[in-house]
Amino acid sequence: MIKYSILLVDDDPLITAGTGSDLEEEGYVVTTADSGERAVELLNQSSFDLVITDLVMEAMNGVGVLKRSKEINPETMVIILTGFGDMTSAIDSLRLDADDYILKPCEPEEMYFRVSRCLEKLELKRKIKIYEDMLSVCGVCGKIKEDSGTEHGLGQWMSMEKYIHDKAKAKISSTYCPACAGEFNQLGIDIGVDIDDLEYICK
Repeated sequence: MIKYSILLVDDDPLITAGTGSDLEEEGYVVTTADSGERAVELLNQSSFDLVITDLVMEAMNGVGVLKRSKEINPETMVIILTGFGDMTSAIDSLRLDADDYILKPCEPEEMYFRVSRCLEKLELKRKIKIYEDMLSVCGVCGKIKEDSGTEHGLGQWMSMEKYIHDKAKAKISSTYCPACAGEFNQLGIDIGVDIDDLEYICK
């Protein structure tokens, strides 16, 4: 399972402790913040896949956390936690690019569902971005030049497997297609793969 990182922001320690523990049991890496200001500090220090923030907090509220999250990293998903009395503000936050909102109190199953759905959207965005980006690919070894975050042409060369894993967090498994396996067998090289099985799998 991919270890997604979540920043949970709420000035109520019972919520950060309870919800944080529940999410950790589901396999997520959870960091908590007891204020919007602390959340921004953490966002500047580390990268998070998802931010879950309470809407109503003193000083910097959830909308402030939402704005700063998207400014620091537009790819970060943000879920707003809100009470029934703040529905208008929650809907307004969607217009400000929040990815979802959850009404409090929230059952763990509902939280798991919303978090999972947001992370699925994140994976889709990452995969689409891979295809949208113009990539420099070596015609000999197949390595990709990773230019994002640096001046074009100054990026590092990396294997396609590492590029896809880093960008989309997709798991890569190596195998042989039937044509390549046949070529190896013709050369008398045993690769430990049955060609008939490969042809069945690849159909």
